Amino acid sequence: MVPRQIVVTPLHRLLRYVSDVIYPPACAGCGRATGGAGAFCVQCWPEIKFIERPYCEVLGIPFVYDHGEGMVSAEAISNPPSFDRLRSATIYDGPARKLVHQLKYQDRTDLAGLMALWMARAGGEALAQCDCIIPVPLHRWRFFSRRFNQSAELARHLAAIAGKPFLPATLIRVKSTSRQVGLSAVARKKNVQGAFALSPGQEAEIFGKRVVLVDDVYTTGATVSAAAKRLKKSGAAQVTVLTFAMAISGPI
Repeated sequence: MVPRQIVVTPLHRLLRYVSDVIYPPACAGCGRATGGAGAFCVQCWPEIKFIERPYCEVLGIPFVYDHGEGMVSAEAISNPPSFDRLRSATIYDGPARKLVHQLKYQDRTDLAGLMALWMARAGGEALAQCDCIIPVPLHRWRFFSRRFNQSAELARHLAAIAGKPFLPATLIRVKSTSRQVGLSAVARKKNVQGAFALSPGQEAEIFGKRVVLVDDVYTTGATVSAAAKRLKKSGAAQVTVLTFAMAISGPI
């Protein structure tokens, strides 16, 4: 599939100029001045740990050794997820971790385009073959306090890159959950139980469709698992979870 070409208009150029004035080109990892927006300095770039094959075909966890095509990790076998596959662009560490924090907590939505490019590469065939792209939603109270949904920002850029329908309002969060940070895996799972629902009248957007579900970071998988389960119950034929980063120490 050939991604949809994005036309650069005078308005786009003006917005880019304003963005450069507000955020002068600097390394997203350490803040050193760079020659252009979205660049990393020579010190930070080697510290970004991209997730490459070989990896578990279900959970996307990188392997130290190539065990052969279609290899699945012991974790995926012993505890099958509610989604069909997971793909992540990087390991949640170093400059990649800083990117997530800047997007999520410092309102650096200008970084979402760069992050989505890396995610598009990681999504590969699943992204090319999907029918729609859906972000993990925030509850309305969390959205009002944060003013934007970082997952939706990433998903919006991914949809533009891949030329796929972006459905930001199809899946909604009906339960105001506590923050997942600091909770145990069991507590995280309980926290998001029953948290998601389909917007009324949106069943046709999901039934029989191949969905890419977007989030910023995969940790225990409790949130995306609950969201994927809701999509599957609503008739989704396939759910691929695509995140910018994965919180693991390294290959297994």
